[in-house]
Amino acid sequence: MVAHPTVLENDSVCLQPLSIEDIPALLPQAAESEIWRYMRVGILDTHERMQAWVEAALRKRDAGTEYPFVIIDKATRQVVGGTRYLSIDTPNGGIEIGGSWLGSAFRRTAINTNAKYLLLCHAFEQLECIRVQLRTDSRNLRSQRAIERLGAVREGILRKDFVYPDGYQRSTVFYSFVDDDWPSAKQALRLLIDRPHT
Repeated sequence: MVAHPTVLENDSVCLQPLSIEDIPALLPQAAESEIWRYMRVGILDTHERMQAWVEAALRKRDAGTEYPFVIIDKATRQVVGGTRYLSIDTPNGGIEIGGSWLGSAFRRTAINTNAKYLLLCHAFEQLECIRVQLRTDSRNLRSQRAIERLGAVREGILRKDFVYPDGYQRSTVFYSFVDDDWPSAKQALRLLIDRPHT
């Protein structure tokens, strides 16, 4: 379903395929431990850890199971974080948007909304997906609020579905958009993007 390099962009953000060359630009944005608190990968605070993360993401891209992007803020021309398509399920028309993070200076801006909008448009309109899911740690209330603000439908909680390296048993909240939702969801997202960010 995602078989070749794809650049997604609008006036605010550009999503470019992740590459090894992005490591120096990603590192300063990734240094804050709070970013990784609810992420499965651990803290990416050294060149070695970031390189291992990027290389793992590229292997998954090459295997056709994930497709990672860097997020570029067009106003500053900076790489400000990352996101990706996950759980690519071509036979069933399914895909997940996840692994999303932003440097602290770029959170609570319109960047996340714009990035998700681009990924959703591409999923439904170019890849012809039937379902796009998002998920987050049940403790991550900020992420849940952000996903709900996009208009995704909360489907429920998968209890204790993942064990972190420190032994914590995570429960995961699932959300989705389906193709029937997309026309009205797109319209609502456009209004959200066009509204001045506060």
